[in-house]
Amino acid sequence: MRSGWLGGGAASAARRRPLALGLAVLALLATLARAVTITALARAGWWFAAEKILIAAPLSLAAVAVAGPRLLRAPGDIRSVAVALLFAGYAQSAALLVTLLHGYPASAGVGLLAVAGVLAATAVSWLALGARPSRTMSRVALGLAAAALVTGTGLVVAPGAAPGVPHAHADRDARTVGEPTRRFTLTAATATVRAGGRDVAAWAFNAQVPGPELTAAVGEVIEVTVRNRDIDRGVTLHWHGYDVPNSQDGVPGVTQAAVLPGQEFVYRFRADQVGTYWYHTHSVSDVGVRMGLYGVLVVHPAPVTGVDVTVPVHTLAGRALPEPRTEAVGAGVPVRLRLINTDSTTHRYALAGAPFRVAAIDGSDLRGPTSLVDTAVQIPAGGRYDLVFTAPATPVALFVDGRAVYSTGPVSAVTAAWPVLDPLTYGVSSPVPWPRFDRRFTLVLDRGLDLHGLLPRYAHTVNGAADPDISPQVVRLGDVVRFTIVNRSPVVHPWHLHGHHVLILSRNGRPATGSPLRWDSFDVRPGDVWEVAFRADNPGMWANHCHNLAHAEAGMMLHLMYS
Repeated sequence: MRSGWLGGGAASAARRRPLALGLAVLALLATLARAVTITALARAGWWFAAEKILIAAPLSLAAVAVAGPRLLRAPGDIRSVAVALLFAGYAQSAALLVTLLHGYPASAGVGLLAVAGVLAATAVSWLALGARPSRTMSRVALGLAAAALVTGTGLVVAPGAAPGVPHAHADRDARTVGEPTRRFTLTAATATVRAGGRDVAAWAFNAQVPGPELTAAVGEVIEVTVRNRDIDRGVTLHWHGYDVPNSQDGVPGVTQAAVLPGQEFVYRFRADQVGTYWYHTHSVSDVGVRMGLYGVLVVHPAPVTGVDVTVPVHTLAGRALPEPRTEAVGAGVPVRLRLINTDSTTHRYALAGAPFRVAAIDGSDLRGPTSLVDTAVQIPAGGRYDLVFTAPATPVALFVDGRAVYSTGPVSAVTAAWPVLDPLTYGVSSPVPWPRFDRRFTLVLDRGLDLHGLLPRYAHTVNGAADPDISPQVVRLGDVVRFTIVNRSPVVHPWHLHGHHVLILSRNGRPATGSPLRWDSFDVRPGDVWEVAFRADNPGMWANHCHNLAHAEAGMMLHLMYS
């Protein structure tokens, strides 16, 4: 369509009459067909329709109104309709540029900037082709372009209404859990560690990557002292997926100040959530976690039986961790593999050699998990799956993206063609526990130019804004909150809400029919629409962000706050 108008204009300028008329007629028909299609999609609730309806539709009407009559009475010199055809092409291209450069939402300011761009491009074409518009038309076009540019720029760069995020650094609830029964000290420092058979530079807790594995039995009180030796950009500890009190959540500038070189901070909380979790720095987290400031947190029921193995998958300096590990396990012994994705992208896991069950996801047990064989699972950034099986007499191996990372002996298996488990249909369902929702929020994930800072940047956005200009979601204690999360961007966004687990209601309009899923990390893929809910039962100010940590750093970070 766009190429038809622009190609017709170029052919017209070259005085190739049959080609120009043919391309223009095809473009006109395509424009009309697209209008019908977009109207139908918009009525069906298509999340990509807004800029097509509010910006592309008026520009398309203008294109048809300008180019159509000129085509019907095209003179012998077809070159005279070139500017009209090019105008139509520019008008059709503007909406595409709005989608690529600005994204959601389609606003009046963006629409005016699109109009200014179309008029400016048309004026340049006028000059390049040596056309002679009337003086009045020239003045009107220039005046409209200037007015649209100034007004649109003013509307787009106007500061948003997002309130500031308070800095609540009080340690008001850390000492109410009792005396610690488990004490750990983690010292963050630059280090050289082995990865993939060679030495690499890292940032490490206690000179190792991953950091020490922290374990506790349910009911114990954990105390962790974090010290910073020489990480100039500061460190904190965020307990990923573990719903600690707000003051212990480790988000600098929100729940505490970053721990700078020579400083320390003490975290204390009760181990009342059995399951698989992990910890990582939340200070400049896109760099700190990638460089190695992370580790495992496991809360066991008492007592632990069988073989219990943690597998934190990470990419350090381009090298895949953990290193392959083999251990002998006797036949009949129960085995639990705790799979943890500490990267910013999804990984694919496959267990070969034995039937298994997915016992828990993100620290929450599943209801009625069934036996699986020759089936892979995909774990989003930050997510955790617990796989359980009974060791057979023959070897078993766990593959991550085709690489064996844990085995009980030599296994030869090709797992790439195995189907991937859909957890929304796995296990036994139960009714949604809440009859109504007190708060409803919609998060539209996209990307576009952020013009609110000192310098423009291409940001990952939520509802058209980037951190710190995204309005927070405000809830009250006890509210049942429903989120609609929409991904209009071309990349995956693993979504992570601090301090709460959300109940998965539906994905792309299809309700979850398996075991109730209470997750803290889930992949919102391009075009996905997720419905999730939770009860607001953990007061404070909580980060709510994409756990591709580079995306969070580039703007995709907002906050949930209790009134």
